[in-house]
Parts: sequence; structure tokens; C-alpha cells
Amino acid sequence: MAQLIHQEVRGEPDTSTVKTSLKYRKELGWLNRVPFWLHGLLVPIVLLIIWQIAGDTGLVTKEQLPTPLAIMKRFIELGASGELYHHLGVSALRALSGFMLGSVIGLLVGMFIGIGKIIERTLDPSLQMLRTVPLLALIPLFILWFGIGEFSKVLMISLGAFFPVYLNTFLGIRSVDTKLYDVTRILGYSRWQQLTKLILPSALPNILLGLRLAMSTSWLVLVFAELMGTSAGIGYMIEDARTYSNTDIVFVGIILFALVGSLSDIAVHALEKRWLSWQDTFKG
Repeated sequence: MAQLIHQEVRGEPDTSTVKTSLKYRKELGWLNRVPFWLHGLLVPIVLLIIWQIAGDTGLVTKEQLPTPLAIMKRFIELGASGELYHHLGVSALRALSGFMLGSVIGLLVGMFIGIGKIIERTLDPSLQMLRTVPLLALIPLFILWFGIGEFSKVLMISLGAFFPVYLNTFLGIRSVDTKLYDVTRILGYSRWQQLTKLILPSALPNILLGLRLAMSTSWLVLVFAELMGTSAGIGYMIEDARTYSNTDIVFVGIILFALVGSLSDIAVHALEKRWLSWQDTFKG
């Protein structure tokens, strides 16, 4: 320890850190010659090049599989006309509304069931049974009960977002160390203090994982929800393009779902890194 302090005072690098860095760079091999930010893009770039060559040489027809350049051209055209932003805005509002509603209810229900044994024994079996029912099987019921308006779409998305948050919140609360809980009782913590200073902070990693899963599920359910008689949204754009065999527009919609879903996941992951910076866990 004294040697490390002496090195820091003199501005000398930590030899263990340097050795670890050199070992890591050696393990990467030829990947060291590629900029770090390009590592995750290497496979998509190679696939896009092969895809473009296959389209240009006629190995696949443009009606079945348009080339990346043709899809990009259509992407720019839809963006310039404003149609793309209109559909994206409608879909984003639906997905966000359903995600927020389902996540809040899932968090509250997960907390109540995780804390109370009586509620768990009476309510959890019914929720677990409902969780096994495919969402697609519920579409006819949602149409019969709530019609084909915005409310039914948001409600279906919220149902898809509910279970990931509920299950992970319940699991996080039940994973709290009982020894720490006993310490809070000895110190005279109130029920509210136990909840805010021990239970929720300890369950936060699981809660954030549930939010990430709920966000991806919301975009997944959105596709099916927008097939329930709508006139706007990315799902509607894809279905309309399929009707007229505009395969390039179908790919534009798929790319939009992938981009927005990835950005949503990155946003929640950023919150994880910020709120869970205190964790000392294995980083790979």
C-alpha cells in the first residue's frame, strides 16, 4: 500500500494496472488495430456489404430483398416528406404511455407482494397464471371490451410491460439479505425507513433489469397493437407497405423499430450505470 501511495505521489503509473491493460490488448489481437467504437459495428458492416453485392449481382431480386442503398434512399424520402416522423411520433407516444402505465403498476404490485406474505399467497398465483397466457390470444378480447381505439392499444402494451417489472421487483425484494433486515429492526427503523433505505436500494438492480425488459417488450407488443385497426404508426406503415409489396418500406419500419428499441435500452442502461455505480461486480 505504501508503495502504491509513493507511486501516486511521484506520478508513476500503477504497474498492476499497466500489466492488466497490456494483457487485455494482447487478448484482443488484431482487433487492436480497429478503433474501439467500431468493434460492435464490424459484423453489421460486413453483412451490409455482402447484402449489397448480392443485390447488385442479381443473386436476390429487389422485390424480395432490396439493397441497403435502396432502403436508405427510401428512408431519406420518407423523412423528407415528414411521413416517417409522423408515424414514429404516434408509435413512440403509444409505447411510452403503455410502458409507463405497466411499469408503475408492476413496481407497486411487486412491492406489495414482495413485502406482504398474505398478498403473495392470495394474489401471486392468479398473476402467474395470467402471465402464461400469450398476449396475442388476448387481442380479440381487447377489441371486444375496449374497441380499437388508443385506449386498447395502450392497455395491451402496458400489460406486456407489467410482468417483467413485477417479477423482477418481487425477486429483488425477496433477495434482500435477512441479516441486514434484522440490523434495521435492531436500530429501530420504521417500516418506511426499511423500505426506502434498505429494501428498494437492494432491489434496484433487479428493478432496473425489469425496466429494460419492459421497454423492449413494449416495442414488441406495439407491433401487434398497431395491427388492431389504426391509421398511423410504424406498425401501420409496415402493414400498408406489405399490402402494396413495398418491401423497402417494410425494411424502413423494421430498422426504425430496431433503432428506437436500441436507444431506449441504452437510456435505461445509462441509468443503471449511474444509479448502480456503487456496485463492485464482475465486469468480464
